[in-house]
Amino acid sequence: MNANQSYLESVRKQFLYYKMLGEKAMEQLEAQQLFIAVNDDTNSIAAIIKHLSGNMLSRWTDFLTSDGEKEWRNRDAEFEVDLQSKEAVLDIWNKGWNCLESALNSLRPEQLSDIVYIRNEGHTVIEAINRQLAHYPYHVGQIVFYAKQLKKSEWTSLSIPKNKSQNYNAEKFAKEKEIKNFTDDELKRLK
Repeated sequence: MNANQSYLESVRKQFLYYKMLGEKAMEQLEAQQLFIAVNDDTNSIAAIIKHLSGNMLSRWTDFLTSDGEKEWRNRDAEFEVDLQSKEAVLDIWNKGWNCLESALNSLRPEQLSDIVYIRNEGHTVIEAINRQLAHYPYHVGQIVFYAKQLKKSEWTSLSIPKNKSQNYNAEKFAKEKEIKNFTDDELKRLK
């Protein structure tokens, strides 16, 4: 496998990982908690998701052939929450991720040095992917942090639980070395 193909597989796994983190955080919330904003300068989880989806749809639709900031995108409206249910939030979440996955899955390794534009600024395909690979985890981190605050003591950790690092490491180092694998369903989504 060449380096470009390895890169594409790696970024697919990374995006999938952050998508799963966001979903595992949202699964722990009651529907109304998705819409809580602690003040006027704070976005609810629903607003963050609406923004993420808007960004994904704009960046990844016609990824190689049109500017990543589409004329039809209204970024400011992404922060106005008009969604009414958890299902609507999850629908818009999936719409954005499906667009990203479709674009990534259509890329060929030899296209990674092609130039794409975001707000009329040229990026190699690798740079454009890396830009989004930094942006989306930033917002997923906000979702996880906010969800954890909303759940308080009822939170199920998405990583190594507090004060459990030694146990976790002991368990990991007791096993043979392995390459991180995803479930069959998760792998299907990557292809």
